[in-house]
Amino acid sequence: MKKRRVALVTGGTRGIGLGIAKCLAGDPASNRESFDLVVCGVREADQVGESIEAIKKLGVDVLYCRCDVAVTEARQAMLDQIESHFGRLDVLVNNAGVAPKRRLDMMEATEEDFEWVLKTNLQGPYFLTQQVSNWFVRQGKSESDNGVPSQTRTIINVSSISATVASPSRGEYCISKAGVSMATRLWAVRLAEYGIPVFEVRPGITATDMTSAVKEKYDRLIAEGLIPQSRWGQPEDTGKIVAAMACGDFGYSTGQVVMVDGGMTIPRL
Repeated sequence: MKKRRVALVTGGTRGIGLGIAKCLAGDPASNRESFDLVVCGVREADQVGESIEAIKKLGVDVLYCRCDVAVTEARQAMLDQIESHFGRLDVLVNNAGVAPKRRLDMMEATEEDFEWVLKTNLQGPYFLTQQVSNWFVRQGKSESDNGVPSQTRTIINVSSISATVASPSRGEYCISKAGVSMATRLWAVRLAEYGIPVFEVRPGITATDMTSAVKEKYDRLIAEGLIPQSRWGQPEDTGKIVAAMACGDFGYSTGQVVMVDGGMTIPRL
């Protein structure tokens, strides 16, 4: 049996991250490639057991790493765990993110909240990408030196429509996602020489625990025509796009962005 490639999904135990992990694990009845999974989160292992079991039921090996991506030492410890368990890594999905602890008008926002959001949503993923990229390059050289055919390694950033859609009550979040979008372009250019494509997906209004607090508001806006495809996005909507990217279906499109927003950001009259 061909050995599966390994994908790391940060923030992969719930919401969009869990939807991505399940899609990467694949449907046993389909012909699409299945990945063994590493998922990380900030909760204790006994608090994420249900999510891990749901992925394992799809027939893949799953490693859970407790890791706050904003912490340098935690990121390195996670990568050490992955190398010890799987011996390799092939796909990085930078999905972990936080919303501001308080939705405050920009005129009242605090530096403490700003720093917390930016460290988790932008700084952490930026330097995790740096660490993983260097590992990818070393893996590629080792395979080449041993006569093993090169395997495509891929980096996928999950940002948000908030990269371009302004929400003054959560400016920290918007700025962090705009930064992720530039990071996608920067890493795509830097890693092209190594054959490592970098992509971005921008989910729109998606049904997760993060958006549950504003469900009534968006139910009303969707009913009033906010989104051309008049429904909430689901985690698997993003997961399917990520899986296609990871499998190499966008082989000549590094640096590109795929909107997963039901057409919400299409300019309309």
